[in-house]
Amino acid sequence: MTAIRARAFAANVGFYLVLLAILLFSLFPFYWVLITSLKSDAELTQAVHGLWPDNAGFGAYNQLLVAGNFVVPLANSVIVAVGATAIALVTGVLTAYALVRLVQSARAAVLGFVLAVGFFPVIAMVGPLFFVYRNLALLNTYPALIITYLIYAIPIGLWILVSIFTEIPKEIEEAATTDGATPLQTLWLIVLPLALPGVFTAAIISFILCWNDFVFALSFMSDPNRYTAPLAIVNLGQSRYQVFYNIIDAGVVVTTLPIVILVLFAQRRIVSGLAAGSLKG
Repeated sequence: MTAIRARAFAANVGFYLVLLAILLFSLFPFYWVLITSLKSDAELTQAVHGLWPDNAGFGAYNQLLVAGNFVVPLANSVIVAVGATAIALVTGVLTAYALVRLVQSARAAVLGFVLAVGFFPVIAMVGPLFFVYRNLALLNTYPALIITYLIYAIPIGLWILVSIFTEIPKEIEEAATTDGATPLQTLWLIVLPLALPGVFTAAIISFILCWNDFVFALSFMSDPNRYTAPLAIVNLGQSRYQVFYNIIDAGVVVTTLPIVILVLFAQRRIVSGLAAGSLKG
C-alpha cells in the first residue's frame, strides 16, 4: 500500500512540475516585456541583460503616456471596440433568439454561413473593404472600424448566444406568451435575464477580439490621431539611431493591461457562460 501511495505521489509531483514548466515557459515572454518596459534608455544599450533591471523605473511609461500621448490611441480603441461590441451584441441577441424560437429551419444555414465567414482569411477582406470605404468616404473614420469589427464580434457572439438560448426551457416563454407578452417582451423580460452569463461571455470575448485587431486598423486608418492602441505601438520608440524597446514594451503592457483586468474580474462569468452553452438539457 505504501508503494502504491509513493507512486501516486510521484506521479502527482511529476504532473505539477510539468505544469509549472509549461506555465513558466508561456509566461516568460510577458515577463520579459514587463521588465524591458521598466528599463532606462541607457540600460537598453548594455550587451548583457539580467532577469531584472538594475534601476527599475517608470520613465518609459512617462514618455509613453505624457510625451507620447498614448491615451489618445487607448481612447480610440475603447470607442471602436465598445461600439462594435454593442452593435454585435444587439444583433446577436435578436438573431440568436429568432433562430432558436422563430425560424428554426434556417438555423443550420445561418450558423454555417457565419462560421464560414469567421474562418475566412482576414487579409483577404482588406482589399474589397478598402475600395468600399473609399467610395463611401469612410476611410480613416471610426465607423469604418466599427463596421469592420463586426466580422470578429458577430460570429462568436451568435454561436454563444444560440447555444445559450437553446438551453432555456421553451415552456417558460410559452407561459409568458399565454399571458399576452409579445416575442420582443418575452426576449427582454424572460430570456435575457436567464441568459446573462452567456451574454456577458459573448460581450467580453467580442470586445477582446476587437481590441486586439491590428490588420484592419492598419489598412483603414492613416491619421495618427485616429490610431488604435495596437496600431500606435508600431510607431513608438523610433529614432534615427536607436529603437527604444522600453517605450514599445510599455505600450504593449498598457494595451494588454485592460484586457487582463477584464478577464480576471469576469472569468467566472466567462466560464459559467461557456459551460452553460456546452451543456445539453
